[in-house]
Amino acid sequence: MKLTVTIILLFLFFQMHGQNSKTIAYIDQYKEIAINEMIRSGVPAAITLAQAVLESQSGESALVKRSNNHFGIKCKPEWTGARTFHDDDAKGECFRVYDNSEASFKDHSDFLRTRTHYQFLFNLSPTDTEAWAKGLKKAGYATAPTYPQKLLKIIKDYQLDQYNSIALARIKSPTLPIIATTPVDATPIEKTITTIQDKESESDITESETYIPAAKRNNDQQNSKYGHLNYPEGLFTINNTGVLLAKAGSSLLAIANQYNISLSKLLLYNDMTEVDILKEDQLIYIERKQKKGENEFHIVKQGETLNDISQITGVRLESILLYNKWNRSTLPTPGSKVYLKSPVEIKTTPNKK
Repeated sequence: MKLTVTIILLFLFFQMHGQNSKTIAYIDQYKEIAINEMIRSGVPAAITLAQAVLESQSGESALVKRSNNHFGIKCKPEWTGARTFHDDDAKGECFRVYDNSEASFKDHSDFLRTRTHYQFLFNLSPTDTEAWAKGLKKAGYATAPTYPQKLLKIIKDYQLDQYNSIALARIKSPTLPIIATTPVDATPIEKTITTIQDKESESDITESETYIPAAKRNNDQQNSKYGHLNYPEGLFTINNTGVLLAKAGSSLLAIANQYNISLSKLLLYNDMTEVDILKEDQLIYIERKQKKGENEFHIVKQGETLNDISQITGVRLESILLYNKWNRSTLPTPGSKVYLKSPVEIKTTPNKK
C-alpha cells in the first residue's frame, strides 16, 4: 500500500515538474512580445502572459498547434482571416487562425482595446493585475467563475508582475536595454538541493570585509565599484535592511514598481537625485537604512566616498556625518576610520574578550 502511494506521489510530482518546466519555457519564449504589446496597447504584460498560459495550456493546446491562436479568440462577424473549428462552449465553434504567434498576441491586445465593454479596463492602473483579472471576467472574456483566481495564481507563481515593470521602464526610457528578469521559484525538491549546495559552498568561504552574506554569490562583480565585496543575486539584507545589487542599465522606476514603492522614496533611501537608468552596478536599498551600523567603524578603502560607505554599511549618510562631525563635501582618507555609531556609545561599550 505504502509503495503504491509513493509511486503515485512520484508520478504526480514529475508530471507537475514537467508542466512547470513547459510553462517557464513558454513564458520565456513570449515575454518580449507581451512587454512590447503593453508598450503599444496598454494591456499589462503580466495579464497577457497569464491569459496566454491559461488559454493555450502553455502552448500545448490543439488550437495553438493548429492555428497559432494563444488566447482562444473566436471568429466574430468582423473576422475576414483564416478560420478553424473547435469544440468549446458549443460544438464546432469558429476560431481565428494566425500566420504566427506574434500576430495572435497583437490581435489579443487589439481585441481588448477596440471593444467598448473592455474600455473600463484601460482606466485601471497597469500594475493592478487583480483589478484587471476581475475586470476581464466582469466584461465577459471567460465564463469560468474562477477565471480571475486562475490568472492571479499564474501571475504569482511565475512572478509575471516583473514584466509590467520592465514595460513601464521602457516607456519612460525607450533606449533602455533588455533588463535581466527574476527567475521563477524552483520546485520544492530543487529548492532543497539548492539549499544544500549553498550550505556546502559556504563552508569554504572566509569572512572578510564589512559584510559577506551567507547566500549564493554573484560572480559578475569584478567590474562593479563594490567588486571587493561578495553579494548574492536578488534581494538580501545589509544591517537588517533590504537591498539588492542592481546592474548597469537597470531602471530605478522598474525596481520601485517591482517592490511596490514610489520612485521618490527609492531615491531618498539611496541618497540619490533624479536619476532612472543606472550607469554602473550599484547597491540599491528598498527600505530606509539604519541610523547605526552593525560594526563600530568602517576602514576607508581607496576611492570610497561617504555615499559609498553609507551604501556598503547600510547606515544613513546623515548619521555618518553626525558621528564623524563631517559635512557632505568631506573626502575620507583611505585607511582612516569612519564611525558607524556615536563615539560616546563606543567608549561606553565594554571590551569584548
